[in-house]
Amino acid sequence: MSNTPMAASPLTRAVLEIDEYASGLGWDQPARLFALVDTARLRAQEPSLAAQLGLEEGPQTTGLTPIEQDEVPTDRPLDEFLGTIAWPDAVAGCALTVERLMLPPAAEAQVPEGLNEAKLAKWVAAHPERQEVRMTVAVLRDGTRESALRLREKDTPTEVLTGPDLVPGLAEALMATFAD
Repeated sequence: MSNTPMAASPLTRAVLEIDEYASGLGWDQPARLFALVDTARLRAQEPSLAAQLGLEEGPQTTGLTPIEQDEVPTDRPLDEFLGTIAWPDAVAGCALTVERLMLPPAAEAQVPEGLNEAKLAKWVAAHPERQEVRMTVAVLRDGTRESALRLREKDTPTEVLTGPDLVPGLAEALMATFAD
């Protein structure tokens, strides 16, 4: 967590930690899913796993530890995959990092009508104003959410945008994984 502010909330620190991890892997990566677990609870209930993750005893007893899950399948839509997930009670929240192309609002008004999903993706990919973005979105069971956005053209830790409502649709899809 070298670039995460200590004054930030535990969820913001977790999102920035995941963003930093994904940044270290480079661009053009598949989506990655993480369980978020309470660090103090993990140390107490699973000391060997905590040690394996490098969570030595220390002054920080609060916080969230992201644990990467198995690969996100690429052969099905992301929202469909998220609809199959159910988390055990020990998981306090979850996070997803995914890369997408986005257009500025002015360019979105230029989208031709009647394009199917594949043609729309092709149109966006060819648009001269498209930007590649990595989105990291996290939610907790209580509905708290946080996001980090990193543009490929401004790929530095100081240029990462954070906020709870940057990617509301993805946050809602992640919240649905906690529905009873």
